Amino acid sequence: MVLDWSLVTGVVPAVVFVLGCVAMVFLLWPRPERRWGRTAMVAATVAGAGVAAAMAAVALAAPFPDPVPAVVWWSLGVVLSAASVAAMVVATRPRRPEFGSAVVAAAVLVAVAAGSQVNVYFAQFPTARALFALPAANQVDLPQVTRAASVLVTRPSGGPLDAVWRPPPGMPGAGTVSEIPVPGPLSGFRARPAWVYLPPAYAASPRPQLPVLVLLAGQPGSPRDWLDGGRLAVTMDRFAAAHGGLAPVVVVPDALGSAMANPLCLNSRLGQVQTYLTVDVPAWIRGHLQIDPSPAGWAVGGSSAGGTCALQLAVNRPAVYSTFVDISGQSGPTLGDRPRTVAAAFGGDTAAFAAVDPLDQLARNRYPATAGFLVAGTGDPVYRPQAQQVVAAARRAGMDVRYRELPGGHDWRLSGTGLETALPWLATRLHLTG
Repeated sequence: MVLDWSLVTGVVPAVVFVLGCVAMVFLLWPRPERRWGRTAMVAATVAGAGVAAAMAAVALAAPFPDPVPAVVWWSLGVVLSAASVAAMVVATRPRRPEFGSAVVAAAVLVAVAAGSQVNVYFAQFPTARALFALPAANQVDLPQVTRAASVLVTRPSGGPLDAVWRPPPGMPGAGTVSEIPVPGPLSGFRARPAWVYLPPAYAASPRPQLPVLVLLAGQPGSPRDWLDGGRLAVTMDRFAAAHGGLAPVVVVPDALGSAMANPLCLNSRLGQVQTYLTVDVPAWIRGHLQIDPSPAGWAVGGSSAGGTCALQLAVNRPAVYSTFVDISGQSGPTLGDRPRTVAAAFGGDTAAFAAVDPLDQLARNRYPATAGFLVAGTGDPVYRPQAQQVVAAARRAGMDVRYRELPGGHDWRLSGTGLETALPWLATRLHLTG
C-alpha cells in the first residue's frame, strides 16, 4: 500500500532527494535578467543569517535535551537559500506568473527534500501513514477489546506464565493498538492521549494475566512516536508469534504535555509528571485492563528523554517500577545544563534537585531489588558515555544491570532495535517467559 511505503529507506527518499537537487539547480540556474553573483550572495547571506539566528535561539531557550544534529542546520540553510532565490526570481519577473508558479513549486520541492533528509536521519516518520497521523495498522477502539474475561490464567508461584499458558483456538494472529485518554486526577497533569498495545493473547479466552510495560517517548515528540518510528506493534507481534501469543501489555502515556514541552519527568515547578506516571497511570491501567497486578510484573522504559525518565522513575519510585529499560537516555534530567535545570525546576534549590537526580540517588542508596537494561548506539558520542556512567553507578548501587551497544546513533532506528534487543530479558524479568 502506498501509505506504507518507506520514507526513510529505498526508492522514495532517494527520488525525493534527486528531485530536490534538480529543483535547486533550476532555482540557481543563471538567467540573463539577473546577476548570478548577486543572487548567490543574497541566498548565502539569508541562509547564514537564518541558521545563525536559529542556532542562537536554540542555545538560549534550550527547548531540546538533545544536541541538534548538523543535518538539521544544513537542511534549514538549504530551505532558506531556496526561498530567498525564489523570492528574487519572482520579484524580477512579475509579468510571468506561470514562471513564478514554477519557481515557487521548485522552492517547495527543495523544502520537502530537505525535510526528507532530516526524517531519514531520525527515522521518526517511516511511512506516509505515520507522517500524516493516519490510523495505525490494527488500530481499534479500546472498549472493543477490553471486555472483562471470566476466566484468567495466572502465572504459577515461582514460575513464568508461559509454563501454564496454552493458546486456545481462534486466538488472533496479531495484537491491537488503541489511542485513549489517560487522565491525571491526582497529579493534575494535562496529558495528551496515550497509546495501548494489547498482544494476541489478551483477546483469547481464557485470558492470561499479562505483565505491563509503561513506555515513554523522547522530546520533542508524542506517544505515537513509539508506534511509528519505534515499530512497537511490529516488535511485539513478532515476539508474541514466537511465544504463543504472549507479550507484555504496553501503555505509552504522555510525559510531556505537548510536543515541545520538557517538564523533566519530575514533580517540580514544571508539573507533577512523576505523580502522573507513578500513580495516575498505574491506577488507570489497573482499572481498565486485566493485567498482572503485582509490581514484579511491571516495568518502565523509554528512549532518549523517555529513557532518562525511565531511569528516574526506577531510582525514585522503585516500589512502582523495579524494572526499567533505558535506550539512549541521558544520565539525568536536563534543560541544557545543571544550573539552568535547577533554576527552572526548583527555583535554584540544588538540594531538591539532588534528591531526585539519578546519579545522586545511586551514589546514596542501594537498589538490590531493581534491574535495568540499558542500550546505547556505537555512533552516539553524546549519550553512549552517559549510559556507561549510569551503568557503573547502578552496579555500585547494587542493581542488576545489563548493557548493550548497538550499531547506530541517536534515532528511532536504534530505539526500535533497542526495545527488540531488551524484550527477551524483559519478558523473563517480568515472569512472562522462562
